[in-house]
Amino acid sequence: MLSKERQTKQNQWRNVKEIFLVATKLGLTSFGGPVAHLGYFHNEYVRKRKWLDDQAYADLVALCQFLPGPASSQAGIGIGVIRGGIWGGVAAWIGFTLPSVLLLACFASFLSAANSLDAGWIHGLKIVAVAIVVQAVLSMGQKLAPDRIRATIAMLTAAVCLMWPTAAVQVLVILLAGAFGCLAWKQSDHSPDSELRVPISRTAGLLCLLLFFALLVLLPILSHIGGPSWISLSDHFYRAGSLVFGGGHVVLPLLDSELVRAGYLSKEQFLAGYGAAQAVPGPLFTFAGYLGAMIGGWSGALFATIAMFLPAFLLVIGTLPFWHTLRKNPRIQGALRAINAAVVGILLAALYHPIWTSSIQSSADFALAGFLFCLLVFWKTPPWIVVIIGALGGWMLPL
Repeated sequence: MLSKERQTKQNQWRNVKEIFLVATKLGLTSFGGPVAHLGYFHNEYVRKRKWLDDQAYADLVALCQFLPGPASSQAGIGIGVIRGGIWGGVAAWIGFTLPSVLLLACFASFLSAANSLDAGWIHGLKIVAVAIVVQAVLSMGQKLAPDRIRATIAMLTAAVCLMWPTAAVQVLVILLAGAFGCLAWKQSDHSPDSELRVPISRTAGLLCLLLFFALLVLLPILSHIGGPSWISLSDHFYRAGSLVFGGGHVVLPLLDSELVRAGYLSKEQFLAGYGAAQAVPGPLFTFAGYLGAMIGGWSGALFATIAMFLPAFLLVIGTLPFWHTLRKNPRIQGALRAINAAVVGILLAALYHPIWTSSIQSSADFALAGFLFCLLVFWKTPPWIVVIIGALGGWMLPL
């Protein structure tokens, strides 16, 4: 009996090691954003390794699209959990996230040491951010706000967020949109007939959900009463990671509200890091590693990254055991439709301020942004190449 138990544990840890190695390979090579990441995952985990079938993978992706947070990272965590339990999920997250966190933290260290935020190539990175976010707004708008009702939700959301640019208003708008969606769409598009099987009990799922909400409430209280600086830093990133619907780009306005307007770093530092984040593989949420490093060095990068991704981890593990029941509820589907439309509006507001207003300062800036947008959308140029061209263009503009 003992030998069988020992062998079972050895097999589990062998799976965890394998998950980590495969996820690290993906973390080093997965360029192109969350949609591309999901394609890489399907090719590696479903087609090549057959860790789960197509239907199970589709169910998992549907869950990650439903939850706030980085969809591609959540899908990777979910696959790790299905394959190797909770430790498998941890290994999948570390492997996929660590390479880009290290690269962006090193970039932050370079900027801090060089003190070169006024350089032309930094301005070029800010213009890259304009082109990237314009592309994201158009793409998300076509998918998430394709009709009159959802387009109206998006535009009203943008107007409200521009008039009252605070994180609290963004959260309120998302909640109101969800409530409207529950009432406006009462019929389900489809009724799934498959069930995603996971090695997580409903009790463990409930505990993770309780911890998610407990941290969302307790971290601001501990920060307000004067806890250590790392608690305050973790609070900002945990809240941003908890409230982002629609992908990594939408984290921009939340992080701007939490960090730039609070004085942790300048808009120039913020946008330079966002531009650089387009040039590295892995999830855009690793932008937190750059921001944390700019604020508090390598320890800041560690706390910021963990705090940013922890909500995604808790939500995936917490909802996996209940997902088959939840996704059949038409009111849940309606709420998600309206929330996704509101997300487009939030990103549209962020495109104007702070991204456009702090980056496009001349006709030459506009021309460079238009050229970079053309490369991204019409020539399908990889984002990392666009980042390099943008940095070179920004360096040449003053000349």
